[in-house]
Amino acid sequence: MENGEGGENGAVCSRKTENGGEDVCSCKGFDADHLVVMVHGILGSASDWKFGAEQFVKSFPDKVFVHCSERNMAMLTLDGVDVMGERLADEVLEVIKREPRLRKISFVAHSVGGLVARYAIGKLYKPPKIGSEEKLSANATIADLEPVNFITVATPHLGSRGNKQVKRAFRFVCISSKYPSLLHLVPPVLH
Repeated sequence: MENGEGGENGAVCSRKTENGGEDVCSCKGFDADHLVVMVHGILGSASDWKFGAEQFVKSFPDKVFVHCSERNMAMLTLDGVDVMGERLADEVLEVIKREPRLRKISFVAHSVGGLVARYAIGKLYKPPKIGSEEKLSANATIADLEPVNFITVATPHLGSRGNKQVKRAFRFVCISSKYPSLLHLVPPVLH
Protein backbone atom coordinates (compact mmCIF):
# COMPACT_ATOMS: atom_id res chain seq x y z
CA MET A 1 0.00 0.00 0.00
CA GLU A 2 1.07 3.56 -0.54
CA ASN A 3 -0.12 7.12 0.06
CA GLY A 4 -0.76 6.88 3.82
CA GLU A 5 -2.88 9.79 5.08
CA GLY A 6 -4.55 10.76 8.32
CA GLY A 7 -1.93 10.17 10.98
CA GLU A 8 -1.53 7.15 13.21
CA ASN A 9 -5.15 6.55 14.21
CA GLY A 10 -6.95 7.31 10.95
CA ALA A 11 -4.33 6.38 8.38
CA VAL A 12 -5.76 5.58 4.97
CA CYS A 13 -3.71 3.79 2.35
CA SER A 14 -4.50 3.52 -1.32
CA ARG A 15 -3.03 1.77 -4.29
CA LYS A 16 -3.64 2.03 -7.99
CA THR A 17 -4.75 -1.16 -9.66
CA GLU A 18 -3.49 -2.42 -13.02
CA ASN A 19 -6.30 -0.84 -15.03
CA GLY A 20 -6.42 2.57 -13.34
CA GLY A 21 -8.78 1.87 -10.45
CA GLU A 22 -8.03 2.45 -6.82
CA ASP A 23 -8.20 0.29 -3.70
CA VAL A 24 -8.50 2.14 -0.39
CA CYS A 25 -8.17 0.60 3.08
CA SER A 26 -6.76 1.22 6.54
CA CYS A 27 -2.95 1.33 6.85
CA LYS A 28 -3.16 -0.48 10.20
CA GLY A 29 -3.78 -3.87 8.71
CA PHE A 30 -5.92 -5.94 6.46
CA ASP A 31 -8.70 -7.08 8.80
CA ALA A 32 -11.51 -5.55 6.76
CA ASP A 33 -13.92 -8.14 5.36
CA HIS A 34 -16.49 -5.84 3.73
CA LEU A 35 -15.92 -4.86 0.09
CA VAL A 36 -17.47 -1.54 -0.92
CA VAL A 37 -17.50 -1.09 -4.69
CA MET A 38 -17.86 2.54 -5.80
CA VAL A 39 -19.06 3.12 -9.36
CA HIS A 40 -18.86 6.53 -11.06
CA GLY A 41 -21.26 8.10 -13.52
CA ILE A 42 -21.02 9.00 -17.18
CA LEU A 43 -17.61 10.14 -18.45
CA GLY A 44 -16.22 9.57 -14.94
CA SER A 45 -13.16 7.85 -13.53
CA ALA A 46 -12.04 5.98 -10.41
CA SER A 47 -10.65 9.22 -8.97
CA ASP A 48 -14.21 10.64 -8.78
CA TRP A 49 -14.76 8.48 -5.68
CA LYS A 50 -11.34 8.88 -4.01
CA PHE A 51 -12.53 11.33 -1.34
CA GLY A 52 -15.64 9.25 -0.57
CA ALA A 53 -13.58 6.07 -0.37
CA GLU A 54 -11.18 7.68 2.09
CA GLN A 55 -14.08 8.86 4.25
CA PHE A 56 -15.54 5.34 4.36
CA VAL A 57 -12.21 3.92 5.50
CA LYS A 58 -11.67 6.67 8.08
CA SER A 59 -15.15 5.98 9.51
CA PHE A 60 -14.83 2.18 9.48
CA PRO A 61 -11.07 1.44 9.35
CA ASP A 62 -11.21 -2.19 10.42
CA LYS A 63 -14.40 -3.05 8.54
CA VAL A 64 -14.26 -1.83 4.92
CA PHE A 65 -12.06 -2.32 1.91
CA VAL A 66 -13.11 0.13 -0.82
CA HIS A 67 -12.58 -0.41 -4.52
CA CYS A 68 -13.20 2.51 -6.90
CA SER A 69 -14.27 0.99 -10.20
CA GLU A 70 -12.00 1.44 -13.20
CA ARG A 71 -13.33 -0.60 -16.11
CA ASN A 72 -15.83 1.91 -17.44
CA MET A 73 -13.85 5.16 -17.39
CA ALA A 74 -14.29 8.17 -19.67
CA MET A 75 -15.64 7.30 -23.11
CA LEU A 76 -16.22 3.65 -22.11
CA THR A 77 -19.26 4.92 -20.17
CA LEU A 78 -21.01 5.34 -23.51
CA ASP A 79 -20.88 1.60 -24.36
CA GLY A 80 -24.28 0.76 -22.86
CA VAL A 81 -25.38 -0.56 -19.48
CA ASP A 82 -25.14 -4.23 -20.48
CA VAL A 83 -21.54 -4.02 -21.76
CA MET A 84 -20.48 -1.87 -18.81
CA GLY A 85 -22.26 -4.20 -16.37
CA GLU A 86 -20.38 -7.21 -17.72
CA ARG A 87 -17.08 -5.36 -17.31
CA LEU A 88 -17.96 -4.34 -13.74
CA ALA A 89 -18.95 -7.91 -12.83
CA ASP A 90 -15.59 -9.18 -14.11
CA GLU A 91 -13.79 -6.44 -12.20
CA VAL A 92 -15.57 -7.31 -8.92
CA LEU A 93 -14.61 -10.97 -9.34
CA GLU A 94 -10.96 -9.95 -9.85
CA VAL A 95 -10.99 -7.82 -6.67
CA ILE A 96 -12.48 -10.70 -4.67
CA LYS A 97 -9.84 -13.06 -6.05
CA ARG A 98 -7.10 -10.58 -5.11
CA GLU A 99 -8.54 -10.06 -1.59
CA PRO A 100 -9.72 -13.51 -0.39
CA ARG A 101 -10.56 -12.35 3.16
CA LEU A 102 -13.67 -10.49 1.94
CA ARG A 103 -17.02 -11.82 3.23
CA LYS A 104 -19.52 -8.99 2.56
CA ILE A 105 -20.24 -6.68 -0.36
CA SER A 106 -21.91 -3.30 -0.90
CA PHE A 107 -22.23 -1.02 -3.91
CA VAL A 108 -22.30 2.79 -3.92
CA ALA A 109 -22.94 4.32 -7.33
CA HIS A 110 -23.69 7.62 -9.04
CA SER A 111 -25.90 8.28 -12.07
CA VAL A 112 -25.46 5.68 -14.83
CA GLY A 113 -23.08 3.86 -12.48
CA GLY A 114 -26.15 2.81 -10.49
CA LEU A 115 -27.63 1.12 -13.55
CA VAL A 116 -24.30 -0.55 -14.28
CA ALA A 117 -23.98 -1.76 -10.67
CA ARG A 118 -27.55 -3.10 -10.74
CA TYR A 119 -26.77 -5.05 -13.93
CA ALA A 120 -23.51 -6.41 -12.46
CA ILE A 121 -25.32 -7.50 -9.28
CA GLY A 122 -27.77 -9.44 -11.45
CA LYS A 123 -24.86 -11.21 -13.14
CA LEU A 124 -23.10 -11.96 -9.83
CA TYR A 125 -26.25 -13.02 -7.91
CA LYS A 126 -26.39 -16.60 -6.67
CA PRO A 127 -29.70 -17.83 -5.24
CA PRO A 128 -29.81 -19.93 -2.07
CA LYS A 129 -29.29 -23.64 -2.42
CA ILE A 130 -32.45 -25.68 -2.95
CA GLY A 131 -33.67 -27.29 0.23
CA SER A 132 -32.64 -24.39 2.44
CA GLU A 133 -35.22 -23.66 5.12
CA GLU A 134 -33.89 -20.19 5.90
CA LYS A 135 -35.16 -17.03 4.27
CA LEU A 136 -34.09 -16.25 0.70
CA SER A 137 -32.11 -13.15 1.70
CA ALA A 138 -30.18 -15.06 4.37
CA ASN A 139 -28.54 -17.41 1.86
CA ALA A 140 -28.48 -15.58 -1.45
CA THR A 141 -25.06 -14.16 -2.32
CA ILE A 142 -23.43 -11.77 -4.73
CA ALA A 143 -20.20 -13.34 -6.03
CA ASP A 144 -20.29 -15.66 -2.98
CA LEU A 145 -20.28 -12.65 -0.60
CA GLU A 146 -23.07 -11.59 1.74
CA PRO A 147 -24.92 -8.59 0.22
CA VAL A 148 -25.26 -5.63 2.61
CA ASN A 149 -26.06 -2.33 0.83
CA PHE A 150 -26.93 -1.07 -2.63
CA ILE A 151 -26.86 2.74 -2.63
CA THR A 152 -27.35 4.91 -5.69
CA VAL A 153 -27.35 8.68 -6.08
CA ALA A 154 -29.10 10.42 -8.99
CA THR A 155 -29.56 7.14 -10.87
CA PRO A 156 -32.39 7.04 -13.44
CA HIS A 157 -33.80 3.64 -12.39
CA LEU A 158 -37.08 4.52 -14.11
CA GLY A 159 -35.49 6.04 -17.19
CA SER A 160 -35.13 9.70 -18.12
CA ARG A 161 -37.28 12.14 -20.03
CA GLY A 162 -34.85 13.69 -22.46
CA ASN A 163 -33.19 11.12 -24.67
CA LYS A 164 -31.33 13.90 -26.50
CA GLN A 165 -29.33 14.97 -23.44
CA VAL A 166 -26.52 12.43 -23.83
CA LYS A 167 -26.26 13.04 -27.57
CA ARG A 168 -25.90 16.78 -26.99
CA ALA A 169 -23.33 16.33 -24.22
CA PHE A 170 -21.35 13.84 -26.31
CA ARG A 171 -21.44 16.13 -29.33
CA PHE A 172 -20.15 18.98 -27.14
CA VAL A 173 -17.26 16.86 -25.79
CA CYS A 174 -16.24 15.86 -29.34
CA ILE A 175 -16.49 19.39 -30.72
CA SER A 176 -14.65 21.02 -27.82
CA SER A 177 -11.78 18.50 -27.92
CA LYS A 178 -11.31 18.52 -31.70
CA TYR A 179 -12.04 22.18 -32.42
CA PRO A 180 -11.38 24.30 -29.30
CA SER A 181 -11.22 27.46 -31.41
CA LEU A 182 -14.94 26.99 -32.26
CA LEU A 183 -16.04 26.69 -28.63
CA HIS A 184 -17.31 30.29 -28.57
CA LEU A 185 -19.92 29.31 -31.22
CA VAL A 186 -21.55 26.66 -29.00
CA PRO A 187 -24.60 27.99 -27.10
CA PRO A 188 -23.79 28.65 -23.42
CA VAL A 189 -26.45 26.14 -22.30
CA LEU A 190 -24.20 23.31 -23.49
CA HIS A 191 -21.04 24.35 -21.65
